[in-house]
Amino acid sequence: MPDQSAAQSTTDEKSPWVAHHEFHGDMRIGLVSDTHIPEARKTLWDELYEVFDGVDLILHAGDMHSVVVLDWLERVAPILAVRGNGDDGSSGRPVAPPDPRLAHQQVLDVDGLTIGMTHDFPHYELPGSNFDERMERLFEQNVDIVVAGDTHVPIVTEAHGVLIVNSGSPTYPRNLQTQLGTVGFMEIRGGKVETWIEQLH
Repeated sequence: MPDQSAAQSTTDEKSPWVAHHEFHGDMRIGLVSDTHIPEARKTLWDELYEVFDGVDLILHAGDMHSVVVLDWLERVAPILAVRGNGDDGSSGRPVAPPDPRLAHQQVLDVDGLTIGMTHDFPHYELPGSNFDERMERLFEQNVDIVVAGDTHVPIVTEAHGVLIVNSGSPTYPRNLQTQLGTVGFMEIRGGKVETWIEQLH
């Protein structure tokens, strides 16, 4: 169990570009993205709460569409989130209000292991884009792990020595119609990381 009381945060009420947090100890982290509430459905699936029962922290990689999603998930575990395009007025959607749990990017330090979370982080090379420059622009540093969303397609891969995890979407998997989708998990023990995707049933 991580030392949650020792967690330090530099978030403010204006959704900072990067919010920094520090945790100590082993952690089991639930990963979710692209919940699209209330477009996908009025509420989250009960299966989502059930699968996250017992995690130490939840990371939401954007496109909540309503910050009430953070309130719901915070009943299970502490939560941090990033703004997706759907949280910042895309396609005429309302802009998510300032929230201390919400930033454009989040950076977590777990006993020296750094995790950067952003909404959109393609795991492949982009023409004219330098990987290190992208890391610096988003996170203001290189990180060991990137947690992202946007595509609704789950993936665990590696690029330039960085672990990249996209948990997909629990409500719009692979951009299909509303149905049970996917979430992710990250377990950090003794400085080592194990990450996997789970299909909701």
